[in-house]
Amino acid sequence: MLDGLVQLGNAFTVFANFTTLFNVLWATLAGILIGSLPGLTATMGVALLTTLTYQLPPAQAILILISVYVGAIYGGSRSAILLNIPGTPANAATTLDGFPLARSGRGGEAMGIATTASMMGTFIGVLFLAAIAPLLAEFALRFGSYEYFWLAIFGIVIAGQMTSFDDALKGWISGFLGLMVAMVGQESIHAYDRLTFGIPDLAGGLALIPALVGAFGFAEVLTVMKNRAPELAARSVGRVLPKLSELWRYKRTIGRSGVIGTVVGIIPGVGEDIGAWISYAAARRGSKEKEQFGKGSIEGLIAAETGNNTAIPGALIPALTLAVPGSAPAAVLLAAMLIHGIRPGPLIMIEAPDFVFQVVWMVMLATVAIGVIGLLLTRPLLQVLRVPRERLMPVIFVLCVIGPYAITQRLFDVYVMIGFGILGFVLREMKYPMAPLVLGIILGEILDKNLRRALVLADGDLTPFFTRPISMVLWIATLLVILLALPPVRRGVSRLLRWETAA
Repeated sequence: MLDGLVQLGNAFTVFANFTTLFNVLWATLAGILIGSLPGLTATMGVALLTTLTYQLPPAQAILILISVYVGAIYGGSRSAILLNIPGTPANAATTLDGFPLARSGRGGEAMGIATTASMMGTFIGVLFLAAIAPLLAEFALRFGSYEYFWLAIFGIVIAGQMTSFDDALKGWISGFLGLMVAMVGQESIHAYDRLTFGIPDLAGGLALIPALVGAFGFAEVLTVMKNRAPELAARSVGRVLPKLSELWRYKRTIGRSGVIGTVVGIIPGVGEDIGAWISYAAARRGSKEKEQFGKGSIEGLIAAETGNNTAIPGALIPALTLAVPGSAPAAVLLAAMLIHGIRPGPLIMIEAPDFVFQVVWMVMLATVAIGVIGLLLTRPLLQVLRVPRERLMPVIFVLCVIGPYAITQRLFDVYVMIGFGILGFVLREMKYPMAPLVLGIILGEILDKNLRRALVLADGDLTPFFTRPISMVLWIATLLVILLALPPVRRGVSRLLRWETAA
């Protein structure tokens, strides 16, 4: 415990300089701008900035990316409140009460409450990050190849289930499509070509960053241009600073949403949007003002914004300790860490314990920045929502092209970006979630390596996959998730629960 506090204090000294302050402010502002514009998500922002921070020292590069991540998730609340269109998927629940508040002339108050709720949510998540990450890393040392194989499968299945609201099968298809993409190129044990079709550029596989820039950048440019331009709900915003008494009144909602957001964030691939929806539903269920939800409820707005921002540090916990991202932006962040020579995983508390605590401070600094920028620059930031998309989207497209090319100077990566952009656009139009696809690309290598390594260790025997304690927990959990997604099973469970309640 004491060692942890000392390491936390030492980590702060790395960022006690003017360069850090400058980078946090501009990167958080950039994240807020990206998140504010409908269609430009946190994943796209982190992916684009990854390509532009390639030459920076690792600590400053990751600091910038985390600041963009935190800023974008918060920034999405602006368009959710004023346009009734979530800036990022994480802010979809914010529209339910934020937009009615703006239409009733309380847009400034709604944005002030969203800012403070986002800050408090992230602070709660940071506390969990500092407390849980070292413990989870220590526990993860017990994981072998069998456990990592099941963890990869469980991640794909749970992400597909929770991110596809109407049909879990679409989420699973998206996830396993990502796994197939990860299989392209030479396999890691004997260097045999797989799915390369004789194309030399495919021998090294499809690079993650161009794929993500295409799936979340170019695809979003196409989506934004296809949809109609939104209109502002209010030209003036009124009072911005929230009343402390009002926040204190909903302290239980804030605490509950903080815990829910963190737990949801830890689940592989699920992310901030699910954290917001579950927090919102829990707040409505426990509220004394249920009838206000959906009509401009302050409590509903607080629950949604606390839940999505708390999920950010939550998503970083498995990314740092298991090398399994908790959300799509965390997946890009994980890739950025690898590019900068940082190896997330169970050994991180042995090889680079200081880095975990540095990440704690990075999130903390970005959170303070969204509070300062969000409350002081509310009115100037409104002008961003008035920028014509016909002028903005070409700039985004140019960045999508330059970013992937800048890393390796290969034109092939630009083609990969365009290919994944078109694929991502088609999948979105068909209502397939993108988060499982990203998780599949990330987990594909983990699954492939550990499956074959485990088979070699067991001499082809499958028994250890099902009998080792942690493996057993993971495959049973995977099976339960699949069974509960089946409508007949779900109906049977619901009837059983109703019968027990009535009895």
